Amino acid sequence: MEYGVGLMRILRKYTDVPSECRGLVLAIGNFDGVHRGHQSVIAHAQEEAKKRGVPAGVMTFEPHSREFFAPDAPPFRLSDLETKAAHLNWLGLDVMIALKFDLEFSQKSAEAFVKDVLVDGYGVSHVVVGYDFIFGHKRQGTTVVLSELGRKYGFGVTVVEPVGESTTIFSSTAIRECLAAGDPHRAANLLGHWWEVEGRVIEGDKRGRTIGFPTANIPITRYQQPKLGVYAVRVGLHEGNGTVWVDGVANFGRRPTFDKQDILLEVHLLNFDQDLYGKKIRVAFVDYIREEMKFSGIEELEAQIHKDVETAVRLLSEDENRQGRYADKKGAVSGAA
Repeated sequence: MEYGVGLMRILRKYTDVPSECRGLVLAIGNFDGVHRGHQSVIAHAQEEAKKRGVPAGVMTFEPHSREFFAPDAPPFRLSDLETKAAHLNWLGLDVMIALKFDLEFSQKSAEAFVKDVLVDGYGVSHVVVGYDFIFGHKRQGTTVVLSELGRKYGFGVTVVEPVGESTTIFSSTAIRECLAAGDPHRAANLLGHWWEVEGRVIEGDKRGRTIGFPTANIPITRYQQPKLGVYAVRVGLHEGNGTVWVDGVANFGRRPTFDKQDILLEVHLLNFDQDLYGKKIRVAFVDYIREEMKFSGIEELEAQIHKDVETAVRLLSEDENRQGRYADKKGAVSGAA
């Protein structure tokens, strides 16, 4: 059987694992954002799987352990499960395992995780992790412990050293800092693709349509918040087994002109007039245009939006040669088993 082609399979359990998904090579981690450091770990797993003629997979955890232990902390995630799946599928993986992280799972010792999940559950032939990988109850499992357990239970272990450029290591923390500073270009360079959010379009105040700029409104409460302001974006619309991308301009903020306090992402799609209410869309942040402003009235706001659209068109046109920076085959995944 040839692996590395076709649909990526998504599994949510480590019991009753399909026979064709056992014996695989697994990259393990949270992979929040699937940035270039993560991609290095995944590439090592794919290379090892190709040598062995077995599936290449990723094991991740939902919710993120940090979310589970500190549910009231400010949102920090760079990707939700679906967006993560889109990027993993884009990288050509055969299997994505998204295990439920709950109290019972968090109390598994390092060895119990290895025996119950990796060995008895998936029968792994090889495991690949990053240099800072920690696992097991009270974070007792290190890469050294994993290597020792690999020898005990009969599977190989590869530990991938940090990767980066200049003085920056590719990390989720560095990407969050870029987004908070309003630098999606730098964030994209660290990610290897545009940072994007996904959400379901809700009804808003419908003011935009009265001035010729209707918006798709999306609350993004679980994500790391980027700098408030106006962005040039590309909007991914799900069609069949793929995603169609449409240029747009978006405001992420409180809408001070109308004395609003809640934070909302409002996206105006260029040259587009279809109804998106209730639909899930993806929004890739390409460039920062300006800070959010309070205007004296509708006329001033409308004039500024015209300028923002012109700026977005120019920035997106200049960026045509970077269209490979986002996953464009989100639909090409099979359902959870």
